[in-house]
Amino acid sequence: MKQRQKKAMKGAIERGDSSFGDGLAAVARSIIAEGRRALTDPELSGPEAVHEVRKALKRWRALLRLLGRPLGEQADQMRNEARELMRGIADARDVQAALDALSDLRKADLPLSPTSIETIRTRLTEKRDAAEARAFTKTMRERLSRYFDYAALSLERWPLEAIDFDIVTDGLTSTYRRARQLLPDAWSAAEAEHLHGLRRRVVEHRHQMDLVEPLWPRLGKVWAEEAQRLRNRLGSCQDLAVLTEMMTPHQMLAPWRSRLAPLIMARRGAHLKTAQRLAGRLFAEKPKAFRQRMSALWSARQ
Repeated sequence: MKQRQKKAMKGAIERGDSSFGDGLAAVARSIIAEGRRALTDPELSGPEAVHEVRKALKRWRALLRLLGRPLGEQADQMRNEARELMRGIADARDVQAALDALSDLRKADLPLSPTSIETIRTRLTEKRDAAEARAFTKTMRERLSRYFDYAALSLERWPLEAIDFDIVTDGLTSTYRRARQLLPDAWSAAEAEHLHGLRRRVVEHRHQMDLVEPLWPRLGKVWAEEAQRLRNRLGSCQDLAVLTEMMTPHQMLAPWRSRLAPLIMARRGAHLKTAQRLAGRLFAEKPKAFRQRMSALWSARQ
């Protein structure tokens, strides 16, 4: 589905569409179709469906932020509604994050017996399945389906033909600036909540840059890969933070805290070291220079 989005935008760019709107509309329709498919595909398991729905909503929210200036209040309202829907199915995702963190820790020598590891994994899996059953209900699926229907109807009414690349560039630069401003001064001392906020901005930046990758195919691919790697490292830190929370007193994984905490800190430090290097490259330019680069690439294509 993501390849279809890039193909649609590439076609608009190569045709030199002055409004840039045809490509944006095609991408929007593709994202909506992606979300609808996740709700109805019988081959997707519950966790897979939750993951695909959340992914579609993240891309949709990134697009809405990009269109915030021309669409105004409606874009803000729909972005907030999408965020609330994502929160409604977040519990199952949080437990999956803990499972991912456990897999990450297993790359090192875990100070636990195979039996203990399997016990932790089983408890987390049961908790994830229970959370999914509570959250991803028929009622929630219907809410999500209605939201995608409303998004499709709204899309047909939006004046996308009036959106030119200058407006898109403003949106790209705004997201780039917001992410850059969140880069920690001291990465090793950064709070988990701060890193989570940075990751959200990097995810948004990544999805928005997918739209203009056809402007600079070779360098754009490298940029996208760097952004994805940064996103993954920050995501691993968030997964470890979720796992740590589950080891606090009276929580389900508290008995293993003393043995896992040192290893979690070591893995977190390794992820942050790589994240700092990636972020230094990705956000090396000041926002003004970034905007000039985007405008120059579009002018060259024109």
